[in-house]
Amino acid sequence: MRIARFAIGDEVSYGVVDADGAADHGNGTSASTRGLSVAQMSGHPFGPAAEVALTGDRYPVADVRLLAPVLPSKIVAIGRNYAEHAREFGNEPPAEPLIFLKPSTAVIGPGDAIVRPGRLSQRVDFEGELAIVFGRLCRDVPPARVPEVIFGYTCANDVTARDLQASDGQWARAKGFDTFCPLGPWIETDLDVTDVRLTTTVNDEVKQDSRTSLLIHGIATLVSYVTAVMTLLPGDVLLTGTPAGVGPLGAGDTVSVSIEGIGTLTNRVADGD
Repeated sequence: MRIARFAIGDEVSYGVVDADGAADHGNGTSASTRGLSVAQMSGHPFGPAAEVALTGDRYPVADVRLLAPVLPSKIVAIGRNYAEHAREFGNEPPAEPLIFLKPSTAVIGPGDAIVRPGRLSQRVDFEGELAIVFGRLCRDVPPARVPEVIFGYTCANDVTARDLQASDGQWARAKGFDTFCPLGPWIETDLDVTDVRLTTTVNDEVKQDSRTSLLIHGIATLVSYVTAVMTLLPGDVLLTGTPAGVGPLGAGDTVSVSIEGIGTLTNRVADGD
């Protein structure tokens, strides 16, 4: 099931997107929306009492504005979780997951602009990633029970001010600017992500092309490791790491992260002050 968060005018709702076989590549908001519609839900799908209850209203996806599919209390991210990405910056793959945080204010949705902080950074990079969305409060989750706490998966772009990451010696500023965490186009709740293809394109040129089977630390390991440290709340997001091929973005670029079985997250790039 695909769960989207969308707006019609000033009204924001969740809905179920019909998956009718339309291609998952294309326009500026997400995947091709030809033939897709969204059935409006009442309420939201997160938390122990959440359920998918439909209002009966349905809209063509092309006629609504897709938003970030979730507004998390926090985004937990994993660094250097593909061996070739670790090595492209001269690092060895870590023996344990490398955790950092991105603020919730970094989240934007499909079609929104990634804003380069021109006064503060001269090098802003894309990092396409598989993101996990949690459906319930969880803490100290053993690996065998990880599927019970995952609501679904979406596409993410862990946008990074690479020069600040190098100069600061820690990653909070480099990873934390407003607009530096695009998510979308929706959440896929029924997908085996053990081995799916992940690609990132900039202006339709493929920059990253890998598979989730190459994650150093798999989904169960990551969730168990992170929840041993902190409590995750319904709607929280875990970014699982980016493959090799990251690179800079310039004003006017269009960057798309595509994950097999989910869809395509597309954002434009603009310069800030």
